[in-house]
Amino acid sequence: MPVLASDLTWVAMVLPFAAALLAPWLTRRMGANAAWLLALAPLLAFLHFAGLLPEIAAGGRVTGGYAWVPSLNLSFSWLLDGLSLTFALLITGIGTLIVLYAGGYMKGHPEQGRFIAYILLFMGAMLGVVVSDGLLMLFVFWELTSITSFLLIGFDHSREAARRAALQALVVTGGGGLILLAGIFFLWNITGVSQLSLLLLTGDTLRESPFYLAALFLVLGGAFTKSAQFPFHFWLPNAMEAPTPVSAYLHSATMVKAGVYLLMRLNPVMGATPAWEILLPFFGGLTLLVGAVMAVRQTDLKLMLAYTTVASLGLLVMLTGFDTPYAVEAAVLYLVAHSLFKGALFMVAGAIDHETGTRDVTRLGGLRKLMPITFAAALLAGISMAGLPPLFGFLAKEEIYAALAGSSPRAILFTGIAVIGNALMFVIAFAVGLKPFIGAETQTPKHAHEGPILLWLGPLTLAVLSLAAALFSSVAHRFISSPMASVVHGEPQVVTISLIPHLGAALALSVLTVILGTVLYLGLDRLRATIDRFVTALGLSPDRGFDHAVSGLVRLSVAVTRFVQNGRLEVYITSTFILVAAVLLVTPVVYGELPAMPSWPKNASLHELAMLAIAVIGVIAVLTARDRLTAIVCLGIQGFAMAVLFLLYGAPDLSFTQFMVETLSVVILALVMTRLRLTLADHRPPIAALLDAVLAIACGIGFAVMLVAVTSGPFDPALTVFFSEYSKVIAHGANVVNVIIVDFRGVDTLGEIGVVMITGLSILALIRIRVAPPSPAGASLGEAAPFNAPSKKKGKAR
Repeated sequence: MPVLASDLTWVAMVLPFAAALLAPWLTRRMGANAAWLLALAPLLAFLHFAGLLPEIAAGGRVTGGYAWVPSLNLSFSWLLDGLSLTFALLITGIGTLIVLYAGGYMKGHPEQGRFIAYILLFMGAMLGVVVSDGLLMLFVFWELTSITSFLLIGFDHSREAARRAALQALVVTGGGGLILLAGIFFLWNITGVSQLSLLLLTGDTLRESPFYLAALFLVLGGAFTKSAQFPFHFWLPNAMEAPTPVSAYLHSATMVKAGVYLLMRLNPVMGATPAWEILLPFFGGLTLLVGAVMAVRQTDLKLMLAYTTVASLGLLVMLTGFDTPYAVEAAVLYLVAHSLFKGALFMVAGAIDHETGTRDVTRLGGLRKLMPITFAAALLAGISMAGLPPLFGFLAKEEIYAALAGSSPRAILFTGIAVIGNALMFVIAFAVGLKPFIGAETQTPKHAHEGPILLWLGPLTLAVLSLAAALFSSVAHRFISSPMASVVHGEPQVVTISLIPHLGAALALSVLTVILGTVLYLGLDRLRATIDRFVTALGLSPDRGFDHAVSGLVRLSVAVTRFVQNGRLEVYITSTFILVAAVLLVTPVVYGELPAMPSWPKNASLHELAMLAIAVIGVIAVLTARDRLTAIVCLGIQGFAMAVLFLLYGAPDLSFTQFMVETLSVVILALVMTRLRLTLADHRPPIAALLDAVLAIACGIGFAVMLVAVTSGPFDPALTVFFSEYSKVIAHGANVVNVIIVDFRGVDTLGEIGVVMITGLSILALIRIRVAPPSPAGASLGEAAPFNAPSKKKGKAR
């Protein structure tokens, strides 16, 4: 397999981010026409990736990148093969049309520039997911798609429903991303590699590892949440609160397929195991049925399409789990077909809403003469979604049945699931792509008419591409389907299906699907009412479960906070020192690692003993002091004595630091005590003082044990030698201690400076506290006016 280097791929990856920076500025000056200029960024990226098709089709791979952390084998690198290139083309190609569509759909909106910038940011993040070779780089872009998705879903943040949907999507997909991160660490630890290109060369290493199941569950957690698999599917329909360009891009062609991409990418090294072939078909098939049934229940065009997207994602996961050549080919064909017809139908739904003022399918009809171009795009996309010739969706459906048909109970079960799911999606295909345009004209909130070119260019282009890909299927297979299927399966694959149908079980199943779908379409209203009654009677849903989980988490957090953060400083300090004492003493005692206490030094000099005596006297003075100010001064005596001991043992820098710290501590604490209204004496009850004494002694003994254990071991001079040799050479400083503080540990020193600054500000705030004047007679805390109480003065509200 030839490997080619590419230095321009990083430019293609950066283009959407660069365009996002320009979007607000250009939109303010050019209005909706700015979309034409901004669409050039994804278009140029698309042309770059399209130029790599011949090399990829010939079996090559395009790689490149830059070292990030060489010591950990981490790099900012990319990998383009049949799988990632197909996704990159979908992301940039459909992204170009979406930017243009957003220009027409959001025309006149005061925040149009911000909206297009978010779209472009998401495009760059999604592009990073599919072309990343480094596992951690993939994770970074993975989470960036969740963040940009949050911004897009919650774009209309003045509506509570939009805010809820955005938060829900972020919690589910962002939480799944953290689960995926744990899975990535498992993969890294098991194989020892941090790049996908190297991971694919590890063979059965993952499958044979005792940690395979743990890694699989974590990877599936990330993939299932991202690709809306049951029971995590509920966030996707709720995300329809976003403007239609978001739904057409994120929730049909790109973001929701990130999980499917990950499963396809890892199939060669994690597939073909009992767990893989049980979990993926089970959850995929269940998601297919749930999504298709719930789609029929809806009357909102976007919700109908959203639930069929859930169903389609389930079908893709189910096919990926089968891991047979036909199943892989079917998954590849259906992924491309779905991106084309679902993106087109979402844009059609948005155009209908934009021009008629409603998305309710029961209130629409007779639009074929009023919106003829939109009708043509909708009909072509609907035919492809229904799996009828001569559209690309027909090829995908035929290959699905060729892959699933069989005589075993497992094959019969999943074939039946596929037939039911496809029949229900057949119903929705024509309910969205045909029903609003036929029949008598209905009264709509706005007078319907054909939208501007920016609204119909995207759906018409995607629909025509679906037709062209089917008519010239050999070309599509050569450059798209076969290279992609080869990567997913891990072995060379040649896709040959054309508009000439399979003769046999696959054709019979296709005919059965069409007949069943037609019958259900003709009785759509009754079917919708029946499903609605059933779901209403059921009462339970993952969406409600999410609300209960969030509210329960909030209640738990409040309870824990009230217990842990009760507002009493003495409790915080006591808890901290209890933990310190436990850490220092429990472990050595439990594991029998208490060091032997050293004997009294026989050669101690008189001045050393004197300083030690002064330190002990300082401690006794602190304990016997009658007021706080005296205790603070006596504490300084003990500190100064320790500083002299440091000086006597040859550490003048440390001694000087100790002198400065003790001096400043005494001065600052004394100033604070003079400004705060505290009682002069300590009025703790004897039992409290005894407990504090026990805790203090325990901490002191713990630190003594730790110091004895450290100093009794053999001395390792490695750090001493390192700092002595390199302080002058690297940091250009002769004072080793100073070099360590300001250079080798510069970030740590900066953090300590930050702590000192925060402490100083806190002390300043305490000093500036003033006691509030007494309340007027008759007033009480409960009678205080609310924070947002309206003023009694007359005037206009603002």
